[in-house]
Amino acid sequence: MRRRIFGAAATTVALGLLTPLAGCGAPDDAGDSGTLRLVAAEYGATPATSSKAYWDKVTADFTKAHPGITVEVQLLPWTDIDREVSRMVSAGKAPDLALMGAYSDYAAQGKLYSADELLSVTAEANFLQPLAEAGSVGNTLYGLPFVASSRLLFYNEALFTKAGATAPKTWSDLKSAAKALKEKGVKYPYAMPLGPEEAHAEAMIWELSNGGGYADSSGNYSLASDQNIDTWRWVKDNLVTPGLVGPTPPGRLNRADAFSAFLRGEVGMLNGYPSLAHEAAAKGIGVGTVPMPVSDTLGSGETPPAVGVADWMMAFKQNGRRAEIGAFLDFVYQDANLSDFADRYHLLPSTVSASRTAAGDGLGKNDQQFLTALRGAQLYPVNDPSWVTVSDTIKRNIGRAVEPSGDPKAVLEDIAATAGEAAKKR
Repeated sequence: MRRRIFGAAATTVALGLLTPLAGCGAPDDAGDSGTLRLVAAEYGATPATSSKAYWDKVTADFTKAHPGITVEVQLLPWTDIDREVSRMVSAGKAPDLALMGAYSDYAAQGKLYSADELLSVTAEANFLQPLAEAGSVGNTLYGLPFVASSRLLFYNEALFTKAGATAPKTWSDLKSAAKALKEKGVKYPYAMPLGPEEAHAEAMIWELSNGGGYADSSGNYSLASDQNIDTWRWVKDNLVTPGLVGPTPPGRLNRADAFSAFLRGEVGMLNGYPSLAHEAAAKGIGVGTVPMPVSDTLGSGETPPAVGVADWMMAFKQNGRRAEIGAFLDFVYQDANLSDFADRYHLLPSTVSASRTAAGDGLGKNDQQFLTALRGAQLYPVNDPSWVTVSDTIKRNIGRAVEPSGDPKAVLEDIAATAGEAAKKR
């Protein structure tokens, strides 16, 4: 199966605005049709930050504007939502809508409405281009991007000043900064979370910074490319073996633990996203951000894409409520509603207009730098149905590449073999 490369270079995005669904593929007959069911991931970590408050308000406002339609929202933890939605679909009880981290398996099965069946041309064109590409199978958009983020290298300004280090531009710079931080007693000079929680993000960041990544220029998996092998050999020899990544082996360090250590002032550098910057600021930690340093082979003049991440809204055909779903999506994707959700969780809205208009009071300086990175970002190959299996394989195995007895080439070839088998089954 061919896979598309997402956002390898900065792209131009049409400045569309969300408008009522009155034509160009959008249904215009939404009427009194009962109840829509939305299954959504829970973004909050506590009852006080639960997504429930947002959805209660949005659905109440929507029903007020469309008295014949109500919306029931079921919130599920991220750890459960993929399995539960799959169970619902298999049982013939698909929800009308789902907001989660993957969509392509259902698109491949022909179970989803495409965007042009739900949205006006103007609304569809309003999605940020890298996100629209990642949400498309072939040239058809099925996964509607909802909120997104990108990754930048964070460094603790106070620790850097104490160590006499400067913001790195190349891998050699990063290594030098890590050595200086270690000499000053910093617990994690560079925190490298290759644990099973989100190792595929850290791995992709490093591989892109050496001209590699998960796919080649033809859109096929290239997990064991020469660039990727060289990347992990360098990481192992120059950061892990000299003890510049801290006391926890990378394969056992999860993102959440690395972030917590950063917020305790124990980390010199790590790759982070907008919400971590906000949390650090709230704790009085000065944070510098720069693009991920590039390999010395590429040189500091090169600018590989950042890693972008998005969550996806999808609409199931099973219950035949195309018009009602379209009306609800039109409402949810209005700038004020989308910005409200993004602001609650310090994420980026997925549309051009929500990120540039005053509906959400615009983006602050902190978030603007992540938006700039997102515009030219590369996303995971989420439009390939095999990606769920492939990403799980990366998460469980890439940490072995930098273990004392690990062989990066052998580990990457094992991952690539599993990916090849997964692709054949789709």
